[in-house]
Amino acid sequence: MSLGKVAVIGAGPGGLAAAMELAGRGYQVTVYEKQPYIGGRTSRVQLGEYKFDRGPTFFMMPQLLEEMFESVNRSLHDYVKLIELDPLYRLQFGDVHFSPTRDEARMVERIEELFPGNGQGYLRFMKEEGEKFNRVSPLLQRPFGKLSDYISRDVFQALPRLNAVGSVYDRLSRYFTDEKLKYAFTFQAKYLGMSPWDCPGTFTILAYLEHKFGLFHPIGGVNRVCEAMAEVIREYGGVIATSCGVKSVLSKNGKAVGLLLDSGDKIDADHIIINADFATAMNRLFEPGELHKYSSAKLAKKKYSCSTFMLYLGVDREIRMPHHTVLFAENYRENVHDIMTKKVLSQDASIYIHNPGIIDASLAPQGKTALYALMPVPNLSANVKWEEQQQRVKEAMINRMEQEPELKGFSSHIEEEAIISPLDWRNDHDVYEGATFNLAHTLDQMMLLRPHNRFEELGNCWLVGGGTHPGSGLPTIFESARISTRLLMAQDRKDRIRVGGAASALHKQKEATQWK
Repeated sequence: MSLGKVAVIGAGPGGLAAAMELAGRGYQVTVYEKQPYIGGRTSRVQLGEYKFDRGPTFFMMPQLLEEMFESVNRSLHDYVKLIELDPLYRLQFGDVHFSPTRDEARMVERIEELFPGNGQGYLRFMKEEGEKFNRVSPLLQRPFGKLSDYISRDVFQALPRLNAVGSVYDRLSRYFTDEKLKYAFTFQAKYLGMSPWDCPGTFTILAYLEHKFGLFHPIGGVNRVCEAMAEVIREYGGVIATSCGVKSVLSKNGKAVGLLLDSGDKIDADHIIINADFATAMNRLFEPGELHKYSSAKLAKKKYSCSTFMLYLGVDREIRMPHHTVLFAENYRENVHDIMTKKVLSQDASIYIHNPGIIDASLAPQGKTALYALMPVPNLSANVKWEEQQQRVKEAMINRMEQEPELKGFSSHIEEEAIISPLDWRNDHDVYEGATFNLAHTLDQMMLLRPHNRFEELGNCWLVGGGTHPGSGLPTIFESARISTRLLMAQDRKDRIRVGGAASALHKQKEATQWK
């Protein structure tokens, strides 16, 4: 017997995680996805025989996903093969190449070799940030929907450790004296699409998570995680309808009651879960004037992350390069300032290169390489004419990449290529302002001040994904799904108890009347 009918808008990682949790517990779940593929920004790109992750390539904290699979009587490892990366990545600052590992003893040796006198700072970082993570993590696992949610033991325990006043860079300056080493522990702010000089110091825990729990590669790419969740959804009778866009959310008496599809069909549902890009969804899924807190005018005033310029290159030769490589700009601080504050394209840009074929032969034919490159760039609030700049940016990225010994001359071996610019993120993937990492994680857009998991504007409507609490990044997106589904199920339990209690009272009243 079904516990109720749930319609999920969007088959991104948050929507799939929520659908898996609910389908595995007895709900009748249907996921509606506009694209012909699942995964959203965590989907697969295929060019001929080459396979790429479209977006996220850093996979951390698999234990969170393991718990979610176990909660529906499944094992993640029956669906996905994970390989731990060691080193975590290679960070390049000109001629200085730094390859962090989560082996603390080896890490201290590498730091002392390249950045003398900073080894003890690393050990202090791991100790103090670990204590902070233990205090902060409970706040990332529960909702913030009202002011009284701040009045709790876990909030009071976390407050002294939040480091919310200073920036990520300020916080790292407490541990390290060398600028390059600071950058090695602050660049993770880019996962949130923010500058380490502006990102709240709370988020030093991102670097800590990598160094404590490691980074992993799912064979086939991070997109395989989405495919795995989809398999479980279907095993429990759930449906994933691709090439099936949603035109609007239908409501009655202040509650969501169904969907109007692009096809014109109307779908009724007991609950609606929105996993689409937050600002895009608010602008498109509701009638003008229906929303108040999240009207188009108010959304336009919010702060959004930077964007990314993506290259997917099928190269007909082997490239022996680390799985993850970050090429830092010569003046990294100026590069970040260009993107976030001046909102211009940097002449000296940082570039991230993903070469998973070094450990995963499934992504390209033998002797060939599926190479992915990403450059952080301003979002579409900047005055960058991408129709004119796209080719120039591509060429600049390739020229910079070819300066690396492993990539020398590789451009003459490119046989497949694709680009996603900020304009493409908006036009083809419905990402508001091309802001790849969603709403910025500023203090005025976190916890209670971030869109709530239980949607404030409409009953029986729930949010999952990077645009709600606790934020963007795969681990927090999965947590958003877990928070929202728990709230949904708790509401249903209360409703059943209330209905059951009312029915019992009515039955007793009838019996009493009969005896009289």
